[in-house]
Amino acid sequence: MGSGGVAKKDLFEAAHRCLASADPDQKVALAHELAADYRSGKLQASAQGTSAEPIGNPGKPALPRLIEPRNLPQRGLGSDEGRAALVHAIAHIEFNAINLACDAVYRFRGMPEAYYADWVGIAEDEARHFRLLTQRLRELGHAYGDFDAHNGLWEMAVLTADSCLQRMALVPRVLEARGLDVTPAMIHRLRSVGDSATADVLEIILREEVPHVAAGSRWFAWCCEQEGVEPESTFAALLELHMKGSLRGPFNLEARRAAGFSAAELVHIGSLAA
Repeated sequence: MGSGGVAKKDLFEAAHRCLASADPDQKVALAHELAADYRSGKLQASAQGTSAEPIGNPGKPALPRLIEPRNLPQRGLGSDEGRAALVHAIAHIEFNAINLACDAVYRFRGMPEAYYADWVGIAEDEARHFRLLTQRLRELGHAYGDFDAHNGLWEMAVLTADSCLQRMALVPRVLEARGLDVTPAMIHRLRSVGDSATADVLEIILREEVPHVAAGSRWFAWCCEQEGVEPESTFAALLELHMKGSLRGPFNLEARRAAGFSAAELVHIGSLAA
């Protein structure tokens, strides 16, 4: 019971409600509500013994159509259409990131309170990023759903649904960390073609994604300690298993250091760069 005898709402149910919402505007609103209610003490993790439902597809609108990454057309940034396609691709990543953060809250039970605080806050950040990008997309004459997209981030969520250790290693520290690597060049290219408005949005996202990846590093290390395994060798083994020992470079070493990658890990991923 909360103060004054009012029962607190269940954190996991609130996270699942956001995860399941198919309407982008509602999902954004629910992510902000989740964070506000959590910070105000209205939500608490339910008692031990509860478990998450098997992972399925999160709520999403009918569009964008999801296709294989290799079938997505390559567009240059010299036209409004090309820049809109880029903004749409990043918006889709941020939409997925809302789902990933909510699923990290919902799926993994019995974690420390700080874990839930981190991922609830990240869900709120990702919702804000999605809103910034969809606003920019409107300025470019488009809306979310106007371009095809791919489902790679969520496919990795499904693969790691049974292990918080693997989820923390492979979603924040591999897939989301890729954004740290590629965004600075995108910003430079956008400024070079005079699109400072989009570049400014990406500057905000890049700055705020570093602590998101850092949360993945922190909770990966925590999970390794709980399971009695060594983090660096475990991360290397997971890269070999799931990424076939290959990653795309170059890497943003400064951002990755700030996000909790060790010197040995940076050397290792550098050796795997395709």
